Amino acid sequence: MKIRILAGAVALVSSVALSGCGYLPGTGTDSSTVTVWLMKGSASQSFLDSFKESYEAEHPSIELEFVLQEWGGIGPKVLKALEGDDAPDVIEVGNTQVAQYAESGELRDLTLESMRDLGGEDWLPGLAEPGRVNGGQYGIPWYAANRVVIYNKDLFAQAGITELPRTREEWVDISERLNTDGRQGIYLAGQNWYVLAGFIWDEGGELADDTGGDWEGTLDSPAALRGMDFYKTLQALGDGPKDADEQTPPETDVFAEGDVAQIISVPGSAALIEQRNPELKGKLGYFPIPGKSAKKPGAVFTGGSDLIVPEGADQRSEGIDVVKALAGEQWQTELARAMSYVPNKPALAGVVEGQEGTSAMAEGATEGRATPNSPYWPAVEADNPIKPYMTAVLEGGDPAEEAKQASESITSKLITG
Repeated sequence: MKIRILAGAVALVSSVALSGCGYLPGTGTDSSTVTVWLMKGSASQSFLDSFKESYEAEHPSIELEFVLQEWGGIGPKVLKALEGDDAPDVIEVGNTQVAQYAESGELRDLTLESMRDLGGEDWLPGLAEPGRVNGGQYGIPWYAANRVVIYNKDLFAQAGITELPRTREEWVDISERLNTDGRQGIYLAGQNWYVLAGFIWDEGGELADDTGGDWEGTLDSPAALRGMDFYKTLQALGDGPKDADEQTPPETDVFAEGDVAQIISVPGSAALIEQRNPELKGKLGYFPIPGKSAKKPGAVFTGGSDLIVPEGADQRSEGIDVVKALAGEQWQTELARAMSYVPNKPALAGVVEGQEGTSAMAEGATEGRATPNSPYWPAVEADNPIKPYMTAVLEGGDPAEEAKQASESITSKLITG
């Protein structure tokens, strides 16, 4: 699925207009058209133009046709395409959507290609794991994005903070120091459940667990409860609403007012903040969400996209070759630099060196995770029981009892869809 924090509040990338392609002049031979569905905003027109020109020059018998799709309603549209007679040859999908598409039985298993040609053992786990279903690799990681801490450099300087936190303990300490004199140490809405997920993973817990083929909600495990307890500690160091998520009101708007020291969001939020308050331009910094120790950053939800190939595609083998190119080192490097994304392998993180926000994001991505890899997980998010659970705990409810009720609701949804 696409990263939820991008919806509504954050524009990681600009919208693009994708165009179709005609026959290559002067080849004297017929060409095969490879149709690629890409999501709106995933790649700039200049990147696509460059990729098309290079790829078609190296493959004279291939024409690339990019077709722009909207995220809204994409699930049913992809499923219909997979079951029809005119499926595209390559489809970009949200990383956590792969399981529901694989369940249809209409995806090509790309395990061989991932191991033989793409070095799949080195991919970011938050992209690779959701694409792996029942032992097969059906989704090939394309790009990633995740949350970091965005901070106000002026407010840090005024509080005498000269070193960024690397552990949870240090993070809470500086947030307490910042949460005074009319300032908010951190603005964290009460229902930002993706942030909670990272804290739960840090503690060794899960949102839900696969117990021999049957998924069960596990918010009531001791580890998950510890994650919620840390969330409650951090959330109290600001004035974030306990009964709303990060979009109500948009956290970027709140941060732009100038009295909030930190928010947890993707680096692309900075553009929205500076647009609303130009005086903050050049005054925003970034660091990975701190972990329990300084040895590694905190766990984060990895959003982004995988590439899939329909089993019934007319140009299936040609489509696989296009996927190999898009997921390979050359075009991963070009895409990361053009779009400020995290590449699909930690070893490529250096290609965004010098981009402060993206570099922080890439560091955090090494501890990236994804939501439970059940085809029914979208049903959980559609009527998400995690959000009211968080509010209930923040407003004084018994954590164990509230977590048990939420877990039972998650289990029910993962059984019936």
